[in-house]
Amino acid sequence: MVKSNDKTIENDYLMSEKTIKIEGVDLVMLFGANNKKFERLSNLFPSLKIIARGNAIKVIGKTDDILIFQQKFDAILKHVHEYGSLTINQLERLILEDDNNILSEENDLILHGQKGRLIKARTVNQRKMVKQLEENDMLFAIGPAGTGKTYTAVALAVRALKQKQVRKIILTRPAVEAGENLGFLPGDLKEKLDPYLQPLYDALLDMVPPEKLAEYTEHGIIQIAPLAFMRGRTLDNAFVILDEAQNSTESQIKMFLTRMGKSAKFVITGDVTQIDLPKHQPSGLVLAQKILQKMEGIGFVILDERDVIRHTLVKKIIKAFHKPKKEK
Repeated sequence: MVKSNDKTIENDYLMSEKTIKIEGVDLVMLFGANNKKFERLSNLFPSLKIIARGNAIKVIGKTDDILIFQQKFDAILKHVHEYGSLTINQLERLILEDDNNILSEENDLILHGQKGRLIKARTVNQRKMVKQLEENDMLFAIGPAGTGKTYTAVALAVRALKQKQVRKIILTRPAVEAGENLGFLPGDLKEKLDPYLQPLYDALLDMVPPEKLAEYTEHGIIQIAPLAFMRGRTLDNAFVILDEAQNSTESQIKMFLTRMGKSAKFVITGDVTQIDLPKHQPSGLVLAQKILQKMEGIGFVILDERDVIRHTLVKKIIKAFHKPKKEK
């Protein structure tokens, strides 16, 4: 809860002062260790003087600027109350982007997962994924690691299955190794592929009880398989996710996209900055993004480091790798 009291300071520019009392919020979560989040908050409003004192902040500046600050600060507090967390990444997005209509939506909940866990869209672009898939039958979600694109897609698939919008879920990945060779791994084909497909199992286990997941997989209601296994199939009444699509070739992604049958939903996720194909082999995802982006019925959501909800270092790592390399 926020309480405020206003006072006008007479000077050449007619400045105002507002004191905002903060109640029911962990101040360390809100302002960060050593006030790092508060410092970032202050830097994002250079025209205002913002002072933190205990469970209150004092804001001094022009009336219009203070009003904008109040609106943004209310959105920040609402986010903290709803999600019980606040990263600098989320703080920046709440302030800098005109997405408060998306950020303040009440229907962020996608489904109830294991042990009552609430599976929600937690960033602006994750919310855009939900909205885009409601409006389109095919969605491309492209962005770096940690942005929740696969997790959100799996949550939407499980919800569609539970609501009987589809009869099955199919999760697939191109079998391209990140600098390793599956042939060197012990065991048969399934034993070789299971570790590679483990991220998909991990996401499912957050949302479906293990015994139910085993039952679903045994009866083919949930299928997890390499992309090559999709050839020749027509996928009707299915929610289909192609993960790590940047590692599909042009012919593979064309094959996959043309598997779409009646009453199907397709989600394609990938990171075009982490392509593990041979250097001479173009990525099918890059081509698809280029030629399909304006096609009616297909949605595109581009996620970035601001959507990262893993450790704060992940955001810094992504930014570091995206910096232009200095010429030697």
